Amino acid sequence: MQPDFGLFGLHREIDRLFNEVAQGIGPNGAQLVPKIDVSENDNAIEVSAEMPGLERKDVEISIDDDMLTIRGEKKIEDDKTDKNVQHSERSYGVFLRVLQLPPGIDPSSVQATMSNGVLKISIPKPAKPEPKKIEVKEGKEETKQAA
Repeated sequence: MQPDFGLFGLHREIDRLFNEVAQGIGPNGAQLVPKIDVSENDNAIEVSAEMPGLERKDVEISIDDDMLTIRGEKKIEDDKTDKNVQHSERSYGVFLRVLQLPPGIDPSSVQATMSNGVLKISIPKPAKPEPKKIEVKEGKEETKQAA
């Protein structure tokens, strides 16, 4: 049996479609996943995401179990629905981007701003616990019991 035919070929095509959906690839092959930069300094982790054509109301940010989730939707403009579009390379649809954060992030301290199609998220790092010296005390000697 050739790999391009039958159940094997169908299985491979279904896998390819699921991979495209997981990667946010739209119907014309364009990716809907925003491109990001992640940097950090002594106090915070900074995430910048490109979101051209989106407004603040189109984007949701959440933190759950040390996972930062950026979710949004790029909708087709109203004026396009009335036109007979001859060619379009723009992508529309829902996207999702998930990033692992270090443990101990306080979600209430995270700040996000959006300007000129760039989302900026500032995530303060959790305070590092100071090392504590533990005093070693004199222990009581155990008495031997007679057998």
